[in-house]
Amino acid sequence: MTTFLTQNDKDKKQFVDLISKVSTSIAKTFIDDKAYGGPTPDELKRIIHQTTILPEHGLGFDEVFKMTEEKILPNLLRTSSTDYMAHLHGPSLIETIASELIISTFNQSMDSWDQSPVATEIEVEVINHLCSLYGYDKNADGVFTSGGSQSNQTAIILARDTFCSNNLNYDIKKYGVDEKCRKLRMYTSEISHFSMEKSAHILGLGYQSVVKVPVDSRKKMDINALNQLIQKDIEQGNIPFLIVATVGTTDFGSIDDIKILHEIAQKNQMWLHADAAYGSGVIMSQKYAKRVDGLALCDSITVDFHKMFLMPISCSAVLVKNGKNFEALTIHADYLNRTEDEEDGYTNLVDKSLQTTRRFDALKVWVAFQTRGKDGWSKLIDTCMDNAAYLYEILQKDSDFEVITKPEISSVVFRYCAVQNADDVNKKVRRKLIHEKGIVIGQTVSDSNVCLKFTLLNPLVTHQKLDELISMIKQLAFEVINEK
Repeated sequence: MTTFLTQNDKDKKQFVDLISKVSTSIAKTFIDDKAYGGPTPDELKRIIHQTTILPEHGLGFDEVFKMTEEKILPNLLRTSSTDYMAHLHGPSLIETIASELIISTFNQSMDSWDQSPVATEIEVEVINHLCSLYGYDKNADGVFTSGGSQSNQTAIILARDTFCSNNLNYDIKKYGVDEKCRKLRMYTSEISHFSMEKSAHILGLGYQSVVKVPVDSRKKMDINALNQLIQKDIEQGNIPFLIVATVGTTDFGSIDDIKILHEIAQKNQMWLHADAAYGSGVIMSQKYAKRVDGLALCDSITVDFHKMFLMPISCSAVLVKNGKNFEALTIHADYLNRTEDEEDGYTNLVDKSLQTTRRFDALKVWVAFQTRGKDGWSKLIDTCMDNAAYLYEILQKDSDFEVITKPEISSVVFRYCAVQNADDVNKKVRRKLIHEKGIVIGQTVSDSNVCLKFTLLNPLVTHQKLDELISMIKQLAFEVINEK
């Protein structure tokens, strides 16, 4: 078997044949609309167990792929199924799957221009268009990241370093975290993403620096509570430096009031970051885009393309209103990003990235945006959000269910509540759906109650499908209740 794809005709033929064989086999696994084949964790462990995965002599690709076809492909989660709606992890647009083949085959590394010439220029181009899409001007900049957690972490680093430089006259990049820095405080919804605490830990600020603000009945950050917490910290000698607006909470899809948070941030000379990992896709909707008005007011924005934008993992970006703030991440190395490169027009993207080696994920955005156009994207996003609105309405009318809050994006959190031990029933129903029906939905907790969750990112889901799933949940709940 050939080792690499080269200019050699034999190598090229083997590459084409291998990719064709694999893609044909993948397509054959899609025999029904089930999201999952059903095995339990113990069953999967038995199915995939090998005495060794490093034999004395190689088995050859054909033999290994035969095992892959038997043991792995049938048991992979099929995120393109309309029976999958558990998480912010959706199907992949077919043109972006094709893009992944290009990305993997050419294996560009996005840290320096000489490792990714045209890929670098494409990322710069895509970032410029994204900044414009979200309302930023020519002073803005951005970079692709591994996901929302890294985008959020990048924004928090820039917020911290910029604040310390401008407000405390302190170079944290050079001298590190001192006692005064440990008084820094950032404010975020109590149901915001856990990357806030993780980032605070990594940055040496500790969990104590993350002030979790209560939410109101719509699961949005409580503005009165925020103001009180900021004032309390000021009185105690702490230093408010950052507000994080969640634009689409992980469970509920709730959107914090960006415009009011901007006013509070301005008043207190704080950075405002929008964690729009989920809700960033709403900007593509002609019908619902107003729900994310105000993003341009934020100092930074997290955008995830492997959520509402329906692209393969991983694909995320962080956009910054003032691109000069990326200087906090720049450090020069003679072997990578030489200063003369910049003078001669060579862009080394490592200057603004936490990562060194990084994938050419911008290609997926470049391809998908042009393939679908504004009208195509609007239709995709509108359909998902319309489905959430429809599901909310039918659940509201059914006394067997309680809906936690009206959806703002495409997540609906609800619970079967027709019995006293509803928590146990909801848990068992979800397990039955996975292992007996091949249907994967989400589970979370709200006000100490176990809830079910539909995260509706698949535009192929129909109203009829939603009706059928709700009927099935009721039937399974009846079975659970009557089990001995």
